[in-house]
Amino acid sequence: MAKQKKIDPLVGEDLLKKVKELENISKEDKAKQCGYYTVTKNGIERVNMMKFLNALIDAEGIQLDSTSGANGRGGRSASYRISVQSNGNLLIGSAYTKQMGLEPGDEFIITLGKKHIRLKQVDPEDLEEAEEE
Repeated sequence: MAKQKKIDPLVGEDLLKKVKELENISKEDKAKQCGYYTVTKNGIERVNMMKFLNALIDAEGIQLDSTSGANGRGGRSASYRISVQSNGNLLIGSAYTKQMGLEPGDEFIITLGKKHIRLKQVDPEDLEEAEEE
């Protein structure tokens, strides 16, 4: 029996193309033909399905690990949409302020339009220069 040369495992677009080409065979055979197997000392080939499936997930760009905040707590993700509360307030959540790197005490200028509200962050250096004059 001729010894089969092991190929380097495919990743990214190459992996996705190969899997599409092999759509009519079992997932174990797909993994093997994409290079996700090892040969034991006894010459037995073992398919590494976990590495194969993880490579497929990565190639598809699916992110399974959550990127939670620095304190490790989950919470809502930013939807870029807010509603006026029953008391008339508009609340901009911490997801947005964290994303912008805002700190307590940062100030904004509010400009009202016909159908929009614009917030412009006040630069602390501009405030200091204005106070000096």
